[in-house]
Amino acid sequence: MVHGETSQPSGLVKLIVGLGNPDEAYRGTRHNIGFLVLDELARRESVPIDKKKYTARHGKGVIHNTPVVLIKPETYMNLSGEAVGRFLRFYKAERSDIIVVHDDLDFPFGTIRIRRGGGDGGHKGVHSVITHSGGGDFLRVRVGIGKPERKEMTEHYVLQHFSGAEARALPEIIDRACDAVVTLISEGTEAAMARFNLKTDSGQHQ
Repeated sequence: MVHGETSQPSGLVKLIVGLGNPDEAYRGTRHNIGFLVLDELARRESVPIDKKKYTARHGKGVIHNTPVVLIKPETYMNLSGEAVGRFLRFYKAERSDIIVVHDDLDFPFGTIRIRRGGGDGGHKGVHSVITHSGGGDFLRVRVGIGKPERKEMTEHYVLQHFSGAEARALPEIIDRACDAVVTLISEGTEAAMARFNLKTDSGQHQ
């Protein structure tokens, strides 16, 4: 425990985690959309991510009367769960108090999809969170980034910067992802899933 801080009872704080890589070179890449969402959420909700602890940048605040901790692990994607596990234990929180925001290859670019529990879907950051938190029963806000033509191109694809058209569409997508996080906190999981997991007439997920 860090001197001067006390842990809080379970259920009284939400840990909102954005997944990404810390170096500036990765800032505008597809794999870092979780960081981009956290940065915008911090701005919108006036919760500066200006502290460092447990190999992560974090900020504490309140969203819709709920205490929150915004967390951006700085251990690179594959080790993201190390910081999450330590925050989880410090706050004596449950895995159900965790909301992880991350990129997802399985959905078209711009799709927002909320999921409760499940596996890692091949995402190494999510895999690390599952490993270090002791299970997969936490909430995920998945932001679709599309996928490359061939599977062997995946690693290069996720570390590429957004295309011009994608970059122009990105602010609206990030806004909706922030809305999804806020809805999870303010209205609960079922309401958020009903709002953000709907399908359009074209069959794509909103």
